[in-house]
Amino acid sequence: MNFLSLFVLIPLLMLLGLWLSRNISQIRAVMVTGASALLVLSVALTVMYLQARQGGATDEMLFCADVAWYPALNIHYSVGVDGISVAMLLLSSLIVFTGTFASWRLQPLTKEYFLWFTFLSLGVFGFFISIDLFTMFMFYEVALIPMYLLIGVWGSGHKEYSAMKLTLMLMGGSAFLLIGILGIYFGSGATTMNLLEIADLHNIPIEQQRIWFPLTFIGFGVLGALFPFHTWSPDGHASAPTAVSMLHAGVLMKLGGYGCFRIAMYLMPEAANELAWIFIILTGISVVYGAFSACVQTDLKYINAYSSVSHCGLVLFAILMMNQTASTGAVLQMLSHGLMTALFFALIGMIYGRTHTRDIRELNGLMKIMPFLSVCYVIAGLANLGLPGLSGFVAEMTIFTGSFQQADTFHRVWTVIACSSIVITAVYILRLVGKILYGTCTNKHHLALTDATWDERTAVIVLIACVAALGLAPWWISNMIGDSVLPIINHLAAVQ
Repeated sequence: MNFLSLFVLIPLLMLLGLWLSRNISQIRAVMVTGASALLVLSVALTVMYLQARQGGATDEMLFCADVAWYPALNIHYSVGVDGISVAMLLLSSLIVFTGTFASWRLQPLTKEYFLWFTFLSLGVFGFFISIDLFTMFMFYEVALIPMYLLIGVWGSGHKEYSAMKLTLMLMGGSAFLLIGILGIYFGSGATTMNLLEIADLHNIPIEQQRIWFPLTFIGFGVLGALFPFHTWSPDGHASAPTAVSMLHAGVLMKLGGYGCFRIAMYLMPEAANELAWIFIILTGISVVYGAFSACVQTDLKYINAYSSVSHCGLVLFAILMMNQTASTGAVLQMLSHGLMTALFFALIGMIYGRTHTRDIRELNGLMKIMPFLSVCYVIAGLANLGLPGLSGFVAEMTIFTGSFQQADTFHRVWTVIACSSIVITAVYILRLVGKILYGTCTNKHHLALTDATWDERTAVIVLIACVAALGLAPWWISNMIGDSVLPIINHLAAVQ
């Protein structure tokens, strides 16, 4: 069995273990064991990948395997990874690990909750290791379907409305995506759905690319919170339970940016060059609109959800610049945003669990009551606004530097517009921190609240350590990503 298939096998074994579990301690044991195994596996894969590259491996994808799955339609179980995939797998395993601890005391229906949580994780890991278009689409759907139940059953607020809105919009994006994938397959005249082989053929007529590129980009872009298809995101995040918000914003939304780059742009480079300006405008609006919208929210989760719209907009904005620096920044932004938004949602869930409110008008003076959670919230906020030394700064500066490399007026004007989001982000983050953490606590019931428990501290400390590590030592992962985006950028540049 191929080494990469363990990323699918371990979640399957976790599902079996959860199904056989009879009490809460067995459920927790299965989740911690499985999540730890996935984290160790992703770290081992990262080390093996870097060693293989240093040893002279030059293939675009490493650790490849291919098994015919449905020969009648040339569907194969094809797996392989490059630096982008390895980085995404590492992020996914970190969020699953910390999300397990963030859900440690979840009630009711704990077993059923973790079954769907693990099923969602299975789809995410399968998507990032797949290099067959149909297999990627299948795992993509597996990752989306559990969201309806996770929000609709275990969520809060208008959970049924939010779950249905999210599901309908993402399924609509999936319909576009399926049409685009079938168009790519039949338009290329390929005898395989392997995306590397389709890219090598490079024979999809430009007339067809003009149809399939927008469908595929929008299909993935819906999950990446592309304006104006972003409206499911704030409602979905606000109603989701803590760990689901962490996994959804931290990992699931990254499937959108990854798919746009790996499939839409890589396989249809002529259309990407011709139509990129339309999506640059839309993503530029996402960046600024998301930041401004966060300024006027009063719900902690809505603030972070609109902040995610802004930061995920930067990912799509950067890959449309079609140069190595900006594309490397896009992947770094996926990692940075995944870590810091998971940290934010974890902390918001912990604060809400104690105060039973997310309304910032009802929260103040929390620094004296729960100092550990408050200090961690400040760190998360500073990462979000791009403080040097934390992950946000590295990612955003790489994106803006790469975007400004485009010498024409159009690209530079939109880069300046996107840069303005830094100022807006600083406004709402600093105002939020000052409002809820400092000053005098006016609610006497909050004075008796406790600080973080050991399981909550575990999740938060791991995420903060990763945010700081990416900010202080970005060179190794930046080099790994930069080498992997180069083949795609060269493919795009060859048709300019």
